[in-house]
Amino acid sequence: MVYDTIKLAGAAYLVWLGVRTFRNRRDLAQALGAPVMAKSGRRILREGFVVGLTNPKAAVFFAAILPQFTDPSLGHVPLQMLALGLVFIAIALICDGAWGLVAGTAREQLAASPRRLEAIGAAGGVVLVGLGVGLAVTGRKP
Repeated sequence: MVYDTIKLAGAAYLVWLGVRTFRNRRDLAQALGAPVMAKSGRRILREGFVVGLTNPKAAVFFAAILPQFTDPSLGHVPLQMLALGLVFIAIALICDGAWGLVAGTAREQLAASPRRLEAIGAAGGVVLVGLGVGLAVTGRKP
């Protein structure tokens, strides 16, 4: 009974979010049309570094996953962990940088058309309503 109550409350919340998103779909165009405060590249890099450094998921990842790829017979395990961590950081930097460039380009393209932004907002609302309804009608297997 507790599971069903929590599930239905979550489903109702998703439907409410979806309806609200659909009704406010024009707000996305207004938000993207608002002026953006320019930040220096140095500030962006510093903020990103602080966020990454203080992210607990990164610490858990490094502590739980990386040790599996070390080999004590090859010598200095902390050095192996450092090398694996640096490889991870390099890959993340390349991938996140690419996503940032793609997102910036997409923002410019989307901001050019308020109708397109309205359609995206409406689609997001419909998806949330669909997820809420789907959650409400699915049940646990006994």
